[in-house]
Parts: sequence; structure tokens; C-alpha cells
Amino acid sequence: MVRSKRYFKNAGRKGKNGWCMIQTSNEELKEKEREEAFSHINKRAFFVVVSLLVSVIVFSGFLTYIVPQGRYLRDESGMLLDGTYTQGTTKGMSFWKILSAPVRVFASDDALTLIMISVFLLVMSGVFNLLDKTGGMRIIIGKTVRTFSHKKKAVVCIITLVFMMFGSFFGMFEELVTLLPLIIVFMLSMGFDSLTGLGVCMMAACFGFSSAITNPFSVGLVADLAGTHVFDGAWLRVVFFIIVYAAVCAFLLLHIRKITKDPTRSLTYENDQKKLLSLDLSVRETTPRDERVFKIFISFFIVQLTVLFLIASIRSISGLAIPILSVSFLLGGVIAGLCVCEKKTDVFKHMGKGAAAMLPAIVMIALASSVKLIMEESGILDTIMHGVIRALQGKNKFLCIILIYFLILFLQIFIGSSSAKIMLIMPIVLPIATSLGLSPTIIILTYCIADGFTDVILPTNPVLIIGLSMANVPYGKWVKWTWKFQILLFAFTVLLLMFAVQIGY
Repeated sequence: MVRSKRYFKNAGRKGKNGWCMIQTSNEELKEKEREEAFSHINKRAFFVVVSLLVSVIVFSGFLTYIVPQGRYLRDESGMLLDGTYTQGTTKGMSFWKILSAPVRVFASDDALTLIMISVFLLVMSGVFNLLDKTGGMRIIIGKTVRTFSHKKKAVVCIITLVFMMFGSFFGMFEELVTLLPLIIVFMLSMGFDSLTGLGVCMMAACFGFSSAITNPFSVGLVADLAGTHVFDGAWLRVVFFIIVYAAVCAFLLLHIRKITKDPTRSLTYENDQKKLLSLDLSVRETTPRDERVFKIFISFFIVQLTVLFLIASIRSISGLAIPILSVSFLLGGVIAGLCVCEKKTDVFKHMGKGAAAMLPAIVMIALASSVKLIMEESGILDTIMHGVIRALQGKNKFLCIILIYFLILFLQIFIGSSSAKIMLIMPIVLPIATSLGLSPTIIILTYCIADGFTDVILPTNPVLIIGLSMANVPYGKWVKWTWKFQILLFAFTVLLLMFAVQIGY
């Protein structure tokens, strides 16, 4: 504003040249707003999340001074060996080790996973920035909106169901974040907001993962360890999935009704207006170039969806989903860009700018991952888990299932990987639960419920950080939008587990 006023004064003295300076300045400001609408992480949101994560790191470091060290022996696969826990002394971690954890995590056992996630994020951001800058986003969304404009609410429910089914049947969550920018733009063009886009994509995939029916990374793994079949007790998981789907649809449709009546009530209203400005979805005559761009990028997305289905269908490559998708998107994006851009250097320029804009997200991911590193290096994670496992022994069924639920919820803060948590606790929890008369099917249900829902509320989860970064939605606004729904689901899941125990599920 100060800059514009200065040019206005110059205009009064210098005439035409001054007004040109005003116009140029305003155009520069608008262009900057367009650039930041999609490709840049909000500075305030970045510092809020960083402050929150630093607080969690400090708290984890503080725990090392009051919780004794302890260790379980593990086999080659990483599973805990029951009866091998040994307790040491209380020895706090040095300030230097706590401070350097976000850097040292890149040399830890999780380094490869962390690097793959970081590369994945940079590639996704680069490709979607290329899609935006070449006009591909505008063209694809424009055609799609014209096709489905009269079935808006039905489209929301259908997209939500598709993403939930991917999570529930195939265990896909972070892989589906690749489609998030396109889904958000689609929701904006339908008259909704970024939160709606996050809801039908990221939230739906996460809640589908948690209301799992055949999810190989939760239901499949626990069933293998328990010696049961994946479809044992599936009827209650199917009922649970239907209830969660209905709840998510109701939550989204109520939100849509609110912002349709008054768009300014959306928590992301101002930033969404900038996004719409950058997209320029105004009706215009279709050119031959538009048709060519549409065909090229639609082919690109068909290839990526095919890759997603292959990853979901072939179990032997499911563990390599992130690197496969990164390579697929990178190669596909470059090829599509070279076919669309007249200046071939623009392809790498647009992709480079998009990737560079996501670098702050890698800082947040490193901070989130360092919490687990501190807990494991200090040995207090095993101690806390040992205490909870001892508390399970001798308790009644109802209390036992709730303690297992809370143990998994606690581990969620530090360990995002579903398979890692299963290998960590299930070899010990399953025998204890069986001795108390709890069936493997209820343990599977408990694990699935505890493992998923909090993935889209805990700031230590890298997928949540990636999703909010790509959507340019502050963490605080996301929590403000979802916390009541999360509490409602938590209360319902506790009642569901009580019901399952009561009927001897």
C-alpha cells in the first residue's frame, strides 16, 4: 500500500508516467498473489506449525529426564520379543542431540523413507505448478465443471466414496495426495472451498484407511500375526465403513450448505479468492491449443491412475509406492510439459519454481520425524509401552480394549507407519488380549480405528503436512474446521468397541 501511494503522488506531478507506475505496481502485486495462491506455503502457517513441532520436540527431550531408559529385544523383522524388556537408569538426552535431531534424522533408520517423502513432495509440487502455468489446470477443470455443474453434491459424495474405498480396501493414503491439487481446484470451480477439497480427498482417504475392510497394511498384517483370515469379522468393519462414509458426507454437505449461503464464512475464503484469480476459469472460446493441452494432460492423469491401480493390485510393489509414483509423475510431467510448452526450458523453469516453493514443508517433515528419533534413541518409548502393556494384564475386557486403543493412539504421535506400529506392539498385545478372552477380530478393529483418524489431526504426521502445504491451508484453520468432527468420531468409536466386546465380536 505504501508503494502504491508513493506512485500516486508521483502521478500528480509527472502525469501519465506516474499512472503507468501505479498500474505496473498493481499488476506486480496481483501476479505475486497469483503465484502465492497455490505454490507457496503461508509464512504465518509455517511458523505456527514449526513452533508447535518444536514444542513437541522440547517436550520429548524433557521426558528423557524423567522416564527411565528401557529396551525390548527385537527380531530381524523388527518385532518385539515378549519377556525381553530390561530397564536402565534415567539419563536425559543432551541438549545438543535434541537440537540436532531434525538434521540427524536424515542419517537415521528412517532416512531413506524421509528422503523419498521429501522428493515425492517436491516432484508433486513441481508437476502441478507446471500444470497450472501451462493452462492445463484451467482447461481440464473447465471441461469437467461444465459436465458436472448440475450434480455438485452428488459429485462430492461420489469422490468421497472413491477415496474412502481406496483407503479401506487397498490401504492407500499418502499415494492419493498426488491428486489433491486437482481435487481442490475442481472443488473451487464448483463453488466450494479448499477445505472441501481436502475433505473429499485427504480426509476421505484417511478415514477410509481407518475404517478398513481389507486394508493390507493394517487388517492384513494383524490378521497374519494373529493367524486369522482377513475376512474374519468383516461384517462389523463393513458396517463401520458405511457409518463413517455417511458421517463424512454429512459433515461435508453441511459445510457446503453453510458456505453456499455465505462464501465469506469459509475459513479459507481470502486465499481461495486468490486461487480462483490465478486459475481464471472464465468462459472463453476453446482454441486448438486448449484441445491439445487437454488431451495431453488427460493422458498424463490416466497413466498416473493406472500406476495407482497397479500399486494397489500388486502387493509386492505396494511398499515402493512413493518412489514409483515420484518417478512416474516426474517422467510423465516432463514429457507432457515438453509436448505443451513452446519454449522447452519453461518446463524445467515451472517445475523448479514449484519444487522450490515446497522446501519449507521439508523442514516441517524433518521436525515431525525427529520426535520419533528422540523417543527411540533415549529408550523411553519402550519404557512407556512396557508400562501400558503391564497395565493390560489382569484387567477386564472393556478396560483392556480401551487401554490398547490409547496405547496405539499414543504411538501415533511418534510413529506414523502402520506396519511399524504393528510390528512394535502386536506380538505382545495379541497374546495378552487372547488370554483375557478378546478375539483377534476385535484387536484388528481396535488397531484400525486407532491407527487412522488422527493422521489428519496430529502435526507430527508427514502426510498431513504435505497435504496442507500443497493446499496452502494453515494448520490452525484445518484443526478449527475438523476438531469437533474428530471428537464426535472418537466418542463413537469408543462406544463401538464397547459394543463389540459386549457381543463377543
